[in-house]
Amino acid sequence: MKKIVVGITGASGSIYGLRLIEELLHAEMQVTVLLTAAGRQVLGFETGLNLTEEPQECRQQLTEYFGASENLDYYALNDFFAPPASGSNPAEAVVICPCSMGTVGRIAAGLSDNLLERVADVAMKENRKLLLVPRETPFNQIHLENLLRLSKAGAQILPAMPGFYQQPDTVADLVNFVVGKILDNLGVEHQLFKRWGTEK
Repeated sequence: MKKIVVGITGASGSIYGLRLIEELLHAEMQVTVLLTAAGRQVLGFETGLNLTEEPQECRQQLTEYFGASENLDYYALNDFFAPPASGSNPAEAVVICPCSMGTVGRIAAGLSDNLLERVADVAMKENRKLLLVPRETPFNQIHLENLLRLSKAGAQILPAMPGFYQQPDTVADLVNFVVGKILDNLGVEHQLFKRWGTEK
C-alpha cells in the first residue's frame, strides 16, 4: 500500500485537496493529512468542513467525513515525531494541494518550521515525489523564482488549471480534471475526466 501525504494550506481551492484525499482513499492508499492553520480556516470557509485543532478529534472528524477506517492518519504540524518527518520512514509521495505561495517560499528556502515543510524537505532529500499544486493568480516574480527553484530541485509543479477540452458541465468536473492530473502524476488509476482522443 502506497503512503501518500496530502497537505492543505491556506490558498483558495481546498476542495481540490478534499477530492484528492477521497480518490486516494478509494484507491486504497495510506493517506496522511496535514493542515496548516490557514488551511484549516480556508477549508472551513470554502467547504463548511470545520475541523478542530485537537489532533485526535480532527482525525476522527476526517475519518467520519471520508468514511475511512485504517487508511487515514492525521498529525499536528508541531508533531515532529510523526513517521513521515524522518527520512527513515518517508512517504512515497507528498502532495501539497492547494499550495500557498508562503508555503512555496518556505520550502524553497529549505525551512522546516512545521511538519508539512519538514515532510516536503524529506521528500526532496530522499528523492521521493513532491507535487505542489499552487492556486494563485497572478504570480509575481518572487513566486515564479521560488517555483522554478523547487522545480530545479526535483519538485513537480502542477497548477490548479483545469482544462476545458473535456467540455465540463459543473464545477465538480473542473475539480476532477485537476485532481485527475495529480493522480496521473502519482500513477494512480482513475476515471475522473475524458482523455484527449478517447470516446470516454
